[in-house]
Amino acid sequence: MLQIPLWKQLTILLVCVLGLALALPNAFYSRAERHNDAVTALERGALSTPELEADLAAWPDFLPSSVVNLGLDLRGGAHLLAEVQLGDVYASRIDGYWPEVRDALRDAGYQVRRQDGRDDQLVVLVRPQLDDGALAAVRALAQPIVSLSGVGQNDIEVTGEGDILTVTLSEAERAATDQRTMDQSLEIIRRRVDEAGTREPTIQRQGSDRILIQVPGIGSAQELKELIGTTAKLTFHAVDGQTFDGTQRVDSDQLLYPSMDEDGLFYILERTPVVTGDDLVDSQPAFDQNGRPAVTFRFNPAGARLFGIYTSENIGALFAIVLDGEVVTAPRIQSAITGGSGQITGNFNIEEANQLSILLRAGALPAEMVFLEERTVGPELGQDSIDAGKIASLVAMAAVVVFMILSYGLFGTFATIALGINVALLFGVLSLIGGTLTLPGIAGIVLTIGMAVDANVLVFERIREELRTAKGPARAISLGYERALSAIVDANITTFIVAVILFTLGSGPVRGFAVTLGIGILTSVFTAIFVTRLLIVFWFERRRPKKIEV
Repeated sequence: MLQIPLWKQLTILLVCVLGLALALPNAFYSRAERHNDAVTALERGALSTPELEADLAAWPDFLPSSVVNLGLDLRGGAHLLAEVQLGDVYASRIDGYWPEVRDALRDAGYQVRRQDGRDDQLVVLVRPQLDDGALAAVRALAQPIVSLSGVGQNDIEVTGEGDILTVTLSEAERAATDQRTMDQSLEIIRRRVDEAGTREPTIQRQGSDRILIQVPGIGSAQELKELIGTTAKLTFHAVDGQTFDGTQRVDSDQLLYPSMDEDGLFYILERTPVVTGDDLVDSQPAFDQNGRPAVTFRFNPAGARLFGIYTSENIGALFAIVLDGEVVTAPRIQSAITGGSGQITGNFNIEEANQLSILLRAGALPAEMVFLEERTVGPELGQDSIDAGKIASLVAMAAVVVFMILSYGLFGTFATIALGINVALLFGVLSLIGGTLTLPGIAGIVLTIGMAVDANVLVFERIREELRTAKGPARAISLGYERALSAIVDANITTFIVAVILFTLGSGPVRGFAVTLGIGILTSVFTAIFVTRLLIVFWFERRRPKKIEV
């Protein structure tokens, strides 16, 4: 009657051992976390250093190493609210039309020259005269807008006055561009933060042009701003000349950029790049032929084709690699580069090469961001919250243990052992799924500790009732578990439904509370129905008591 099949016993023990193993790294949090960060860095192509190897050896490889991620309120970190300057992207969009407009007008027999104008306009001087043919040639370049709100509308508007032709983005295209810019900014910020190895960041859109960024574990808001605010805009330009005069005027279709390595040297470049960093598919730190840190890059097929065509047609010419408005290097094209890959060399150290490769992999932010709000949560404040949570958890557990032992004696001791296993299983599951623990999450754990013995109380009280009917100990224990099961399941299902609703409809801290509460309910039911019963069975088979006190 009280027997549990061997396969069930082994399964229960296996689940407990697995849960304890998964929870173990949390008892050595800093060591396991350093190990995980080192593994992530090496997987992303970081160069091996003695410090990285030491971090890798901080935790044994044969043991689970996943830990519960700590939220911003526990770990400390940075909070930023950024406003994306959507208007900035109009200039680059308009600039991209210039080669097509120029070629279309020249093919139609016109002479053209680009003029200075507003950033969101392309202004072109047309000779010998601007007529309907010129307007029609440019309007033919218009493309339908690919968005639900822009159905039936084109991306550009073309107007003419005198001998000046003006191209602007349509209102529908501006709206579509704004949406793409926000989506791209969110994705790039997320990739940059993830590449840097931070844990469980919160990155979400707020309103039409703002982004909320919360990153636990980062040193300061300034550090976070440097990580996500750097544009890392990589472009490849044809070189029209060199000068040591930084004030020299250049044509409207040219740029004047300084050299990164040689002070006082400036390059005159064609404004429209041959290839941009948008065509990059990968970038990794490496060493050049002299053993100095460098950064390799690789283009997608479209970028590789453009790169190959240009280099094959311009052998012997200089070709500038520009990063954030500075010429990193301007090598002479010795032969056609058709493989679509290359290397950036400069005065980098290993850390700078790693950081640059991260930024290039993440891509360039499409528009400038203005930080409206910034806040740093110090690790000391987070540690205070953790300490307070530990004290609350220990007090709750001590109170439950005292109550259970005083009320149910030996059976209460079994319940407290199961309670400890329950907490370990809870942390094991959180570690396995990569969950984030926040201050409300700690409240969920404290609540789980109180609820964890509810099922045991129902069972023990039912056993007491069965003992009053003069049934034997084995029969009373068996019936106690059988007849209390429905009440246990009903009570916990209703609470679990509430946790699901909180997780679905809530956000941030509310979801953290719901996660720990929901997982705690599942582990509590498992330990009450299976673990406590298994402990009682082990004790009963060994002692074979004629009478029990519950």
